[in-house]
Amino acid sequence: VVHNGIVENYLDLKRRLVESGHTFGSETDTEVLTHLVEEGMDRGLNFQEAFRRMGRMVKGSQAISAVLEGDDAEICALRLGHAGGIVVAQAEGQAIIGSDLPALLPLLQSESNMGQVGFLETGEMVVITRDSVEYQDLEGNHIDKQPRMVSQEEVLVDKAGYQHFMLKEIMEQPQAVASAMRERVNFETRHVDLPDFPFSSREIADLGRVMLIGCGTSLHAAQVGRHLVERYSGLPAEAESASEFRYRDPYIDPRTLVVAISQSGETADTVAAMQMVKDKGGRLLNVCNAEGSQTSRIADGSLYMRAGIEIGVASTKTFAASLTILNLLSIFLGQSRGVLDKAKTQQLVDGLAQLPRLMGDLLADRAVYQHLAQEYVGTDYFLFLGRGINAPIASEGALKLKEISYVHAEAYPAGEMKHGPIALIDNAMATVALAPMDSLYDKVVNNVREVKARDGRVLAVLTEGDTQLAVAVDHALYIPEAPEHLVPLLATVPLQMLAYHIALLLDRDVDQPRNLAKSVTVE
Repeated sequence: VVHNGIVENYLDLKRRLVESGHTFGSETDTEVLTHLVEEGMDRGLNFQEAFRRMGRMVKGSQAISAVLEGDDAEICALRLGHAGGIVVAQAEGQAIIGSDLPALLPLLQSESNMGQVGFLETGEMVVITRDSVEYQDLEGNHIDKQPRMVSQEEVLVDKAGYQHFMLKEIMEQPQAVASAMRERVNFETRHVDLPDFPFSSREIADLGRVMLIGCGTSLHAAQVGRHLVERYSGLPAEAESASEFRYRDPYIDPRTLVVAISQSGETADTVAAMQMVKDKGGRLLNVCNAEGSQTSRIADGSLYMRAGIEIGVASTKTFAASLTILNLLSIFLGQSRGVLDKAKTQQLVDGLAQLPRLMGDLLADRAVYQHLAQEYVGTDYFLFLGRGINAPIASEGALKLKEISYVHAEAYPAGEMKHGPIALIDNAMATVALAPMDSLYDKVVNNVREVKARDGRVLAVLTEGDTQLAVAVDHALYIPEAPEHLVPLLATVPLQMLAYHIALLLDRDVDQPRNLAKSVTVE
């Protein structure tokens, strides 16, 4: 069995299976899948039927494949919810399953063509035998899917049917989040374990502070991480732009942990800042998406994002993966230092288990984002506001909009609005207010009222069920109710989608915006 996802009802299924006499050899949720298939076959179902039955029993977003060995060998694969993709490639008498087309292309190249590929949608299943490839739904009904040809000239990384890589990568965020948690969270014991964390328990106990550095989107991740680290580890934390940090001769000692965040692992300012920390004797942890990169070679250890290749210049899924890892790191430090008790840790982990599904739900309906893009595409000035842990998300929303649409956007902590930005507010400026129902909700409500009193237009990101602020703003986007430490991840999604659809209406090059590069390897 190959599994990408989180079985949300894993404990209930395992408990029932154990009561039925099944013996488990691991603590992974994946093992439940094998036992469910076994149970179905013991009841007289064939392999396909037992696999479909398993797919109907599990909850959550999953991509699952399984192999039946022997003379009647079969491969079955299915996709549920908003899990990562399953691609089926056929060429020259062979059929191969992978999570993405780039993984399959090297295996399919021939002098004539690369064969044809089909992509599973949610709720679909494929059955591969020695003689056939058949697509079905989870009731066993045949699906007439037309695979598409892949030419030798096709780019190595495929858009999987999406118009742009950026949209594809936005849609892959539930998968990226699940991948970042894989083998780092034990959902049975509800405990975070970071096997690649490079420092011992004694060294963790001796830490005096944490500093988080990055550039651009990675800086915004660092700023969210500062809140998480202080809240859950009991350590003082700072977040700073690597491009400034490297030049100010900061005080660093062996009790300082510096967490460097870089999608590419090659960002020049981040690399230079890390080298300075190393020279000063500080402890270095790398968070990046590229194994073997410069940052991974300099650091004492790395927590890789494992988000898969990201082609769009504007970072999306690597930002989600970064925030997920920073959640895990903060909880891990809190566990190790005895700051988080068992009950609190379990509560935080339970929230993380819901995250891929909640993010997927936000991506299920693109029409709402397309509609609001039509409403705001003619606006030349945007002000993004957020408070507390969501202030960096306001900055990220403004960055995404200006990066890909070339529309002026700036962001402020909402409490700073009255210290200058309020002078700009009129009916020509749009204010995007992050107003989830958290501990600072009432403060943001007051800020929104100040904007409306000055004839400003307000688009608010609200928690589902919020009726108080919904009637006071011009437009609203909703995120599901969630624990406060997960709200930044959820609030990011509508801001990404809004920026994407505005840029689309303006006919911008979404994947390759002007003057920008994916990896900033120069100062």
